[in-house]
Amino acid sequence: MDAAPRPIVPTPANMAGALRGRRVLIGLPGQGWRGDMRADEKVVQGSRTYVPVMPESEWYRAESERTEVFAPMVPVERVWVEELGLAASPSPLDDVVNRLVSLDDPPRRTPVAARAIPTLTGRRAVQLLEDGGERRDLRCVTELHTSDDGGICARVATELDWYRWAWSGKTPSTLEVPLELLWIE
Repeated sequence: MDAAPRPIVPTPANMAGALRGRRVLIGLPGQGWRGDMRADEKVVQGSRTYVPVMPESEWYRAESERTEVFAPMVPVERVWVEELGLAASPSPLDDVVNRLVSLDDPPRRTPVAARAIPTLTGRRAVQLLEDGGERRDLRCVTELHTSDDGGICARVATELDWYRWAWSGKTPSTLEVPLELLWIE
C-alpha cells in the first residue's frame, strides 16, 4: 500500500465548531504546545471565552465511568483542535530543512510508516484499511514482532482500552496490524 494516512492539521478552537470530546493542543505561540488533551464545549465568562481541557486519560475515564473530572479553563486563543487534513506525500525525515516550523501555531503532524519508527509501544497509531479508509484513536501495545503466519506486525488497542488499562489494570483487547498497514501519528 503506497497511500499514507491524512495528516493532523491544528485549527484554532475559535474556528472549529463543536469541541466536546475533540483532541486538542494547548499552548502559546513562541513558547510551546502540549498534546494528548481533550476538550469540552466553550464557556463564556464575562467577556472571555474559555475551553475546559483535560488529559485524554481523564476524558476517557470520565466518559467511560460517567464521573466528573477537573478540567482547567484555557483561554480559547490558546487552544487548537486536531483536524484531519488532505493526504500528502511524506517528506524525508532526514531532511532537517523540511522539518522546520513556525512557532506561531502548532505544527502539522504527518503520520510516519511504523517501519521507520524505532519504538512503537504507547504511540498513537493509524491503521490503514483494505478499502482505503483509516482507523484512528489507537495505541500500539507491542513492538514489531512475527505473527503466527510469519508476517511482521504489531498489536494495537483502542485508546479507551489503553487508558482503562492504566486506571483499572484490565489488560486491553488488542488487534494485530500488519506492518504495511500501520502508521504512527
